[in-house]
Amino acid sequence: MRIYFAGAHATGKSTLSRYIAKQHNLQFLNEIARTVLAEREIPLETLRIDLDTVDNYQSEIFKRQIEEEKKYTSFVSDRTFDNLAYMAQHARKIKDIVDSSEFKLYVDSLKKNDAVVFFVRPARETMKNDGVRETVCWEQIIAIDAMIKLLFELFEIDYIQICTGSMQERVKLVNSVIKHKLSDHINKHAF
Repeated sequence: MRIYFAGAHATGKSTLSRYIAKQHNLQFLNEIARTVLAEREIPLETLRIDLDTVDNYQSEIFKRQIEEEKKYTSFVSDRTFDNLAYMAQHARKIKDIVDSSEFKLYVDSLKKNDAVVFFVRPARETMKNDGVRETVCWEQIIAIDAMIKLLFELFEIDYIQICTGSMQERVKLVNSVIKHKLSDHINKHAF
């Protein structure tokens, strides 16, 4: 089973993803953005003013996310193609990515029965600095959230919304869906 948590920054995706991965003994795939930022030693101010650097940075995030997912058959990821929402706001290469055969294959993989996508919606109680941005701004979080929703609708990705800020309620919802998916899988393969 491939479990994805999508949503804007500062919504608690990574915390929830890590918990679910540990609870179900699944590989946890952390977002690639921080890794790429650290490897390239890109200062945040460069990402604000150098469009070529931003284009390459966002393109590499998407490419490396896919490469990482290909290593495993079952995992929990704290991203899908979320970085395209950031790319739409800060870079110029979104059309190149969306038009690529790699992206089309990725979208198709999100529609398969072994994939579950949870869309973690913003809640003020989960807002905290994620280590990539200098500040956390509610309006920016809402803008990215809206863009992710648009992408899901545009590419017809089924998702389960998580609208509560309560970790307890989030975990209950996710575990209920996982239990249901596993039960369906067992019933389909029973003799």
